[in-house]
This record gives sequence, structure tokens and C-alpha cells, in this order.
Amino acid sequence: MLRKYAIIAGALAALVTPATAQTTLKWAHVYETSEPFHTESVWAAEEIAKRTDGRYKIDVFPASQLGKETDINQGLTLGTVDIIISGSSFAAREFPRIGVTYYPYIFRGADHLLAYAKSDIYKELTKGYEEASGHHITATTYYGTRHATANKAIEKCADMEGLKIRVPDVPAYLAMPRACGANTAPIAFAEVYLALQQGTVEGQENPLTTIEAKKFYEVQTHINLTGHIVDHLNTVVSQSRWASLSDEDKAIFTEVMQEAAARATQKIVAREKELVQEFKEKGLTVVESDTSDFEKNVLEKATFEEFGYEKADWEAIRAIQ
Repeated sequence: MLRKYAIIAGALAALVTPATAQTTLKWAHVYETSEPFHTESVWAAEEIAKRTDGRYKIDVFPASQLGKETDINQGLTLGTVDIIISGSSFAAREFPRIGVTYYPYIFRGADHLLAYAKSDIYKELTKGYEEASGHHITATTYYGTRHATANKAIEKCADMEGLKIRVPDVPAYLAMPRACGANTAPIAFAEVYLALQQGTVEGQENPLTTIEAKKFYEVQTHINLTGHIVDHLNTVVSQSRWASLSDEDKAIFTEVMQEAAARATQKIVAREKELVQEFKEKGLTVVESDTSDFEKNVLEKATFEEFGYEKADWEAIRAIQ
């Protein structure tokens, strides 16, 4: 009889243990809790828990709670984070070629970016990043199209001559302003509003959603639709965490993260369309800049080689329909 009970108890233990075993993961990013990059990360965390029967509990840490973007990228290797959302400019520190996606005017818009994320060249570049860093890119989200603001109209490249403009200290971001003769200043993002207000710089560039969120429209009179970079973020899983997942779980993580990226992208695209009119209603001048003139100047004055990019990658991405 005792043996019978022992067998039954063992069988029950075998059933219970896998169901109750849970792995807790850390998902970090630098964006605010109101932004789609956070809300969809939370959705993805909950969805992964559901689809894995609770085997994974993912805690999402927004707004640089686990460090700035440099810190969380390093955290993938150090083991302090498992998943991050980060730009290709940081991935390019490990694998320069992937940074070509920030070269001005490489993408025609959000749809082109999404098509790229399903292409062979995307697979090649993300594989190159994984081989260089060990970390795995599961999805890419549209961040927004970057435009230049100032207290004057910028219709053509020459209109930026001598303009003091704040630009992130990332090579590809500097390409367009410098090709147009602007004087770039790498002011910390948190200090941009004050710098514009005090005249330390005369302009800045960011997606419309960021211009709204950071209230740059309060200290600038013109929003110039230069559309010079179709910006994006990658969802990245650390090498150690990715290696620990079964093939089934890898498929679940990838599927959910790509769904979350698509959901966030849809929200950003919709909001950008609304903001053009909203900025006009606030009294700002919205300028339809001659993007072909900007593109021509960039191609003539900013070489791929100086950034560590390859022209063949640029051509492959441009050819995507």
C-alpha cells in the first residue's frame, strides 16, 4: 500500500513541478510609460506568460530605471537584463554595417521599413550583429520619422547653412545637418528644451511624437518636414537568455515580440498623421521641405565608408518594394 501511495505521489509531483517552475526575466528600455514602446512591451510580457503557461514572468523596467541606453546594451552581456529595446545605432557599435539603416533617406517611410524587417538583407544584418555580439534581434519597431524644427523655414538644404542645431552624438544622425552646412551640438536630450529656450541652439531634430512629448513646439516656430531618417528600434534578447530557450519558446518569444512591434508601429504611424494638423492648430508653421534636395546633398557629401557602412547594403535596402 505504501509503495502504491509513493508511486501516486511521485506522479503528482511530476505533473506539478513543471507547471509551477517559473523563470523571471528583466525587460528594460528608456521610454516613458505612456509611449507605445512601453505599453506594448508590457502587453508582450503578459502574452508570453500566457502562451508559455506561466513559465516566464517578465518584469518591464521603463524610463531608464535600469540605466541609460548604453547601460542596458552593456547589461545584455553583463547579465543584468534579458531583453531590451534599443536603436540600431547601438547595435552598430558591435557590428557597424547594421548602422546603414540610419543613413539619411535610405527608407521611403514606415511601410518600407516594415518591408525591410522581412527581407533577406535584414536577416543578413541582424545575423551579423548576433555573430558579433552574441545577442539576438527578434523584432523591429517603427520609432518615427525625424524632422527638423527651428525658428525659421528650412525648405532646402542650403537653408540650414550655419544653423546651430542639436543632434544626437551618433554618426548617421550628423550626416544630413553637416552635409547642409549646419553647426551640430551634441546636447544631452534632457537639456534640449532649455537649450532651445535660451538660444544655446537654434534647432533640433526628432520625430513628431517626440516633438510633442518633449514640448519642443513651445520653443520653436517652424516644423520642417525634412523626413531625413525613418527611425526604428530593435527588440534584443541577450545571448545567454536566448541560448537557454527551447526551440518552441524561441518561436513564442519571436512571434509575440513581432506582434508587439507591429502594434506599436501602428500607433506611432496614426499619431504622426494627427500631429501635423494639431501643430498647425497650435499656430506653428509646418513646412513641406524639398527632401530630394536634402537627399542629393547627403549622397554627394556623406560617404558610406566614413561611417563604416557598405554601399551594397544601402542598395539592397533601397531596392526593397
